[in-house]
Amino acid sequence: MQRFDKGSLLTILALTLLATVACGQTQDSYEYNSEFTWGINKNTSGGLIGGFVFKKARKLKNDRQLETFGLEVMNVKHPQEVRRNSIQSGNLFIYGKSNYLYALRFQYGRDFILFKKAPQQGAEIKAVFAIGPTLGIVAPYYVEYFPDGGGGFTVRGQWNPDINIDFINGTGRLFEGLGNSTIAPGANFKAALNFELGTIKSQVTGFEAGFLIDAYAKQVEMMPTTKNYSVFPTLFITLFYGSRK
Repeated sequence: MQRFDKGSLLTILALTLLATVACGQTQDSYEYNSEFTWGINKNTSGGLIGGFVFKKARKLKNDRQLETFGLEVMNVKHPQEVRRNSIQSGNLFIYGKSNYLYALRFQYGRDFILFKKAPQQGAEIKAVFAIGPTLGIVAPYYVEYFPDGGGGFTVRGQWNPDINIDFINGTGRLFEGLGNSTIAPGANFKAALNFELGTIKSQVTGFEAGFLIDAYAKQVEMMPTTKNYSVFPTLFITLFYGSRK
């Protein structure tokens, strides 16, 4: 199963602790009925930027519960991916990778308000739970290489074990091969804590940290020469911004 990055885990725990300490409750909290947020995600299954998150929420009759509808667009990496430098050009590429996995996660859930935010101070803290289908897009990973092993011309194609690592010049073009993608159906579940730290009533600013798991109907082959997975657990943190009314 996937290995979690210790640095990412410590960062998530540290931010959670700081937000909890900063949280101050007062008696004069303000009210709202709905909010829309979008955010940038960092997770242990992605790169520098894991992807983007969009969420619409509205309060239910119970003043401390929100009904949520979410969409996450993520790039999921194999845990054994390592970037290498081409000896031909110095360009970076991922040796052994044959497919990208892009995850479109559709989510329905509930946010439970644990602590209400006072005007211009403290934090509103929510417990977040969501579940829904995942549409996995498996797109070929292209490399540029010298087919004859020398200088001359290069070709681009999906990586396969027959391509000599010494002949690879770099990666293919951005989104090349996307038209040849296949679909991997699955499902996802998320549990997290949400910290809203903004000081303006009509705006939402903060972060969300927690755990998410993707499970697909079959193994997704991203690196054919090593073990592949159908289940992808991940820790994440999302920095978000939005509006409420």
